[in-house]
Amino acid sequence: MPRRSKRRFDPENRRSTLLTIVLWVIVLYFLFPLVWLVVASTKNNTDLFSSFGLWFGKDFSLWENLQSVFSVQNGIFLRWGWNTIFYSVVSGLGAALLSTMAGYAFAKYRFPGGVLMFSVVLGAIMVPLTALAIPTYLMFSNFGITNTAWAIILPSLVSPFGVFLMRVYAADAIPDGLIEAARIDGAGEFRIFWQVGLRLLGPGVVTVFLFALVATWNNYLLPLIMLNSPSLFPLTVGLAQQQSASAAGGGSQALFSTVITGSLVSVIPLVIAFLYLQRYWQSGLATGGVKG
Repeated sequence: MPRRSKRRFDPENRRSTLLTIVLWVIVLYFLFPLVWLVVASTKNNTDLFSSFGLWFGKDFSLWENLQSVFSVQNGIFLRWGWNTIFYSVVSGLGAALLSTMAGYAFAKYRFPGGVLMFSVVLGAIMVPLTALAIPTYLMFSNFGITNTAWAIILPSLVSPFGVFLMRVYAADAIPDGLIEAARIDGAGEFRIFWQVGLRLLGPGVVTVFLFALVATWNNYLLPLIMLNSPSLFPLTVGLAQQQSASAAGGGSQALFSTVITGSLVSVIPLVIAFLYLQRYWQSGLATGGVKG
């Protein structure tokens, strides 16, 4: 009589199931604020405080809220949105370029003091940005560039984490033999970087750009300290000012729904940027997967 085989315990299946559950919990955790924001944007000021937070109110007021967002205070939301786009794109491009050049130099050149300089960069990653806000303000005040766009863009160009990331990425993405071959063909160092290295570093450049873009887009403390003119405010400071006016009561209470809807609108460009630029990450992973 044949013996029945016992079902063996497979730790891989259990680990896979547990990992799937954990990942779904993490996904729900990150989606929860976004779902609440979408639902709250469809409510008027009355339903916002009377109905359940994760369900729609009696009246679907999304269109009215959008009209209020773009019309309140003579449509200053559009000005804040343009300021945010300008600060973020310029800072992101500048930070990506500077980080790429510095990371490439640290990875592919050996020069006196290189190890010490890179150690300083690593140490700068540990310094919180809030600790640098006041010293930066005092320095910029001496130069007379507070309450200008430069006060937001210049500090955002410095990205120690971007330099570290590009240094690690450039070390493997650009073969030393390829650089030597370009030198033998008579190419200078700048030409090698612009025409050879930069093309191979595309996914890393996009990653640093997105990190810098999101950091500048969501930055609140630096613009709050540096700027005092409402026409120069980014969305973070502008919406916070409107929220403060709503919390103060009086005739500004209707701005609660406007602030929430404005927050939803301010998130949409970042989502579009990630969806559009993720193909560069995918192409970079595919390219790395077929290298011999």
